[in-house]
Amino acid sequence: MKSNLVVGIAIGALALGIGVGGWWAHKTPEPQNAVPESAIADPGTAAEPKVLYWHDPMVPGQKFDKPGKSPYMDMQLVPVYAGQGGTAGAVKVNSNVVQNLGIRLGKVEKSVVRSRLAAVGSVAFDEHRVELVQARVTGYVTRLNVKSPLDQVRRGQPLAEITSPEWLQAEQEYAALLPDSSDYAAAIRVAARRRLLLLGVPDSAVAQLERTGTPQPSTPIFAPIDGVVTELGVRDGSSFSPGMTLFRINGLRSVWVNAQVPEVQRYLILIGSTITAHATGWPGQIFAGRVDAVLPQVDTTSRTLTVRAVLENPDAKLSPGMFVTLDLLGSPSQEQLVVPSEAIITTGQRKVVILAHEDGSFDVVNVTTASEADGKTVILSGLTPGQSIVLSGQFLIDSEASLTATVDRLGTAAPGMAVQP
Repeated sequence: MKSNLVVGIAIGALALGIGVGGWWAHKTPEPQNAVPESAIADPGTAAEPKVLYWHDPMVPGQKFDKPGKSPYMDMQLVPVYAGQGGTAGAVKVNSNVVQNLGIRLGKVEKSVVRSRLAAVGSVAFDEHRVELVQARVTGYVTRLNVKSPLDQVRRGQPLAEITSPEWLQAEQEYAALLPDSSDYAAAIRVAARRRLLLLGVPDSAVAQLERTGTPQPSTPIFAPIDGVVTELGVRDGSSFSPGMTLFRINGLRSVWVNAQVPEVQRYLILIGSTITAHATGWPGQIFAGRVDAVLPQVDTTSRTLTVRAVLENPDAKLSPGMFVTLDLLGSPSQEQLVVPSEAIITTGQRKVVILAHEDGSFDVVNVTTASEADGKTVILSGLTPGQSIVLSGQFLIDSEASLTATVDRLGTAAPGMAVQP
């Protein structure tokens, strides 16, 4: 009887425990991160995204219709899926990184560009300002006033005194006709005076003869212009013959500058266009001039043309042999497509610009450029007006593109396949 009572109490306690446990289980909330069984799907039934094409991230513009090895780089082609977002072939950079590293953007615009070209040349004598003092008769030098080459002379300065039998004879004949006032003598005097001038007797010597009526045994000759004696053909006591050059004088009121310009920049040079020059010997001073000629010969070694400019030199500060820097400015052209020059990246084989898209991605575009002036470069092809371009931080974006390409390769590599860096 007692044992039956103990068994009944045990069964009652067990039933009570089961009831309390069930009540507690219903009172406790399910974990928030718990996934219902109905939400667990079979991994094999998930829809795979559609591949649009394959490409090489380093050459994003080229598309391929099947996977394989890139013809440009030693790497596998990377698939581009539908709904991937962004611009195909572009790379995205975190907006915080863009802001922290100061990536600046600019716009492609149309503007009028004046071509500008800098060239270095050397000063030479202006051959248009050359005067020769030549002998028209036979004679000899009785006194030489300018005795060395490169001496500077002024117009009207005595260069030498010479004696010529022909001059002396012609002067005596003219002097004999001066006192005669007859009409016949007047006609002969005109002929005699003309003969003196044809023989090269200076005007000043003829005027002195008319004043004094007495021929001089020696006659001075004078410098016809201001300049430098670049050739001295006589010495004290030396004789000369008709046609001999006694003095060669180069003027310095203007000088030539011969500069070498690459033949590919020939189109920038306009004959007659104004230029400015800076001389190493006169820092801070500007010399004005114009383009006089482009010599019709190309140096076959350096592939350059010689541009001749004429510079004004009223104070004779520029001397032959000096180096000067020329700044050639062309005439204004029509509106052209331009970008800031800092946006152009030259790789050696091509020139590229990095585009900034509205979705925050960046892309590389090949461009063809022309002249550059005032910090702007003319674009012939590759861009359209209004596009946003990167002005600074291009190498950061290039690094990001390389990193993205590596990640894509790692993600598309087959299991167990080694990926080359």
